[in-house]
Amino acid sequence: MMTTLDVTWARDWVKASAAVVAEHRVDLIDLDRAIGDGDHGENLDRGFTAVLRKLQEAEPETIADVFTLVAKTLMSTVGGAAGPLYGTAYLRAAKAADGQSLDAAGVADMLDAALGGIVARGKAEVGDKTMVDAWSPAVAAAKEVATSGGSAGAALAAAADAAAQGALDTEPLVARKGRASYLGQRSANHRDPGAQSTALLLRAAADVAAGGRR
Repeated sequence: MMTTLDVTWARDWVKASAAVVAEHRVDLIDLDRAIGDGDHGENLDRGFTAVLRKLQEAEPETIADVFTLVAKTLMSTVGGAAGPLYGTAYLRAAKAADGQSLDAAGVADMLDAALGGIVARGKAEVGDKTMVDAWSPAVAAAKEVATSGGSAGAALAAAADAAAQGALDTEPLVARKGRASYLGQRSANHRDPGAQSTALLLRAAADVAAGGRR
């Protein structure tokens, strides 16, 4: 597990994110088709493909530079709710990641800032059956690792595990926000697509920190 994370990790996370979104594009479309517009996977795939192109054209020197590039590109290319929500998350994360590297506390602060952006933009809270249900436990898990003196990589791994469980836990919930809320009780027994994409992206971040997917 990496003790600290630098700009190379951030760039590799972008590449891994694009790969994992492409890999699970159809899965995310199917999840969203059940309770939403059915375009979550397609929109994210288009967005991260555009991010990859921008990353190749630019030479971001800091983690914040990378996150800012991701934020602006997603906001301009991703339709629906996902663009503004993820864009705001990465923009807030960029402001929190203002140094050359992130330790475990920095990871927790970065994830917490991203969550704050999502909540400010979407007005959702835990239990509403949204991506907040994956982000919130991820933040709590990262903070716990940071408090116990763990590494940045361990904080991301814990966050990814918690996000995956959070996404799973959205299945029995009745949606109270977004298009899924129009379905009422019929939104139960379906996993929230935004929570699932959150889990995939945080797993990619942890995998890169652990020396895996690049």
